[in-house]
Amino acid sequence: MALKVLAPLFGVVALAAACQGDDEPASTETATVTVARAGTPRGGTSDFDRIPQIVDEVRPSVVSVVTDGGQGSGVVYDAGGWIITNHHVIAGAQDVDVVFADGTTADATVKASTDRFDIAVLDVEQEDLPEAEFARSLPVVGTLALAMGNPVGFENSVTQGIVSGLHRDIPAGGSTPALVDLIQTDAAISPGNSGGALVDDEGKIIGINVAYLPPQQGAVALGFAIPAPVATEVAQQLIDTGKVAVPYLGIEPAQVTPELASAFDLDTRAGVLVASVVEAGPAAEAGVRKGDVIVELDDRNIQLVEDLFAELRDHDPGDEVTLTAVRGDDRQRIDVTLGEAGS
Repeated sequence: MALKVLAPLFGVVALAAACQGDDEPASTETATVTVARAGTPRGGTSDFDRIPQIVDEVRPSVVSVVTDGGQGSGVVYDAGGWIITNHHVIAGAQDVDVVFADGTTADATVKASTDRFDIAVLDVEQEDLPEAEFARSLPVVGTLALAMGNPVGFENSVTQGIVSGLHRDIPAGGSTPALVDLIQTDAAISPGNSGGALVDDEGKIIGINVAYLPPQQGAVALGFAIPAPVATEVAQQLIDTGKVAVPYLGIEPAQVTPELASAFDLDTRAGVLVASVVEAGPAAEAGVRKGDVIVELDDRNIQLVEDLFAELRDHDPGDEVTLTAVRGDDRQRIDVTLGEAGS
């Protein structure tokens, strides 16, 4: 399996889970919304006209996840009691309850969770749950997108938009894994939507809602979801083994900036600086040195830390990759056998 590394971002992007004690209360103002009818009519019915039917089909599979620290949303992954949500929804929680669309409540336990991918799996020990249908491939840009969940406590809420983009990366400042390879949507995502469903015009779950850029960042209608193929692959590994196999390079990366390039007299103005190398790690054993600047991985251009994480997505632990690194005035091609990091 090949997956990108994910991690929460603070100060750059808002993770879409509502937490108790937020400084700003939820607004109760009613906004006037103009909705454009989009999509190709099928049998005389547009995608917009089908929204009520889609919602009726999917709503039983979308739940509210309530913890002693706040709340978020979740999606029924398996009829036998498995529910997918975000790691940051349940992180640090002592008690977790699941509220279904019909109002019934069940105690939940966290089967396993990974902050690298921001995915958690809950077990409610029930049978015959309304299992959602997850897409096995990425959606097409422009496809109808419905965000379903429980924003700021308003259960069973639905917002409508389209898939605005694919393979979106949200920078993390350079030193930590970023949210990468996300689906972008203009369907409104708010605190409490985390872990909820992003649904297409066929009623399939195309993503697990994870974050949005708040207006304070100058953003308008910029929400993000973990693609369904990634979310389900991670969830299945968590169920099967309790962890996720993550390719491990064994370096501390830092983003090359003009200031950093000048300070270290680097012969490049873009790339990933190796700030440190883990002793006896894959990179160290292959000959990567502190101060190297990685500019390619398997001949693919690396300009940002996010690019490095994105390219590692295509590999598994044990794979051999070739790094191109700037070292002084030279370029080194270094073959590295990837290790495995914990989830």
